[in-house]
Amino acid sequence: MANIHLVKKEGESTSSLVYRFGKKVMRSGVLREAKKNRYNDRKINRGKRRVSALHREEKRKEVEKAKRMGTLKF
Repeated sequence: MANIHLVKKEGESTSSLVYRFGKKVMRSGVLREAKKNRYNDRKINRGKRRVSALHREEKRKEVEKAKRMGTLKF
């Protein structure tokens, strides 16, 4: 991450300083990087994906069986 440092100029208002800070943050790309990495999910290993898929398939079959038998509860 970039280190953004600002010093208030003589006679500068606080709102002007905040505006200048916002502009500097936008230009630096810090915000863009943070938004890009916000939902970055880790890769799940092959074995875990396989176990999850088998579990989903098993649950799907249970639901289908319950529908056929008329015992499906909502």
